[in-house]
Amino acid sequence: MRTFIPLFVISFLLLSWQIPDLKKENKPYSLFNGKDLTGWHVDAPEMDKNAQAKNPFIVRDNMLVSLGEPRGHLITDSIYQYYKLEIDYRFPGEPGNCGVLVHASTPRALYGMFPKSIEVQMEHENAGDFWCIVEDIEVPNMEERRGPKENWGTTGDKERRIRNLTNGSESPLGQWNTMIIECRGNTIKVWVNGNLVNDGFNATATKGQIALQAEGAEVEFKKIEITRL
Repeated sequence: MRTFIPLFVISFLLLSWQIPDLKKENKPYSLFNGKDLTGWHVDAPEMDKNAQAKNPFIVRDNMLVSLGEPRGHLITDSIYQYYKLEIDYRFPGEPGNCGVLVHASTPRALYGMFPKSIEVQMEHENAGDFWCIVEDIEVPNMEERRGPKENWGTTGDKERRIRNLTNGSESPLGQWNTMIIECRGNTIKVWVNGNLVNDGFNATATKGQIALQAEGAEVEFKKIEITRL
């Protein structure tokens, strides 16, 4: 006796086998394994010139640490788009400067140091500012937050900074902050400790690498987690 299986059942089974588990793919995963810099590479120009120069990025007590000097960037090997990035960070000593670069591409595109990207500022008391690095982005009230339009630009001495919505979102110095960066197409939203601090649109880049800065101050990172959107 032959068993008859309707064609639509066979088609359904084949499609079920081919479709990935999207919920599983959208689970957050860590970009930092707590042990070493696997998945990242360092770009610090001083290390090219001086064989004795130290690596400005280390792992200490299961945290990723930017020592601040020599200056440069820790860059993901992979390219990302449509994601939410969640980072827990703090300045353990003196207040200072650091940032997260999204949609990074051409290395050393500005001042022989900064990769082409859009920076989300972590500098103490300015967290959430945008800095345009040979890429650009818009926000509401542009002239109020970026200055006169004739001064805008993405290179050199042009006005590359777009101020955040509030400076009151950071934790006291030495305590942990949580920054969330959501990149969807040409939009970038930033939250610091649950407060929306920037909301940009019409970004000139929509995908790229992610980078952390060594920019003069020691910064500790205990969580660097990404979720695909």
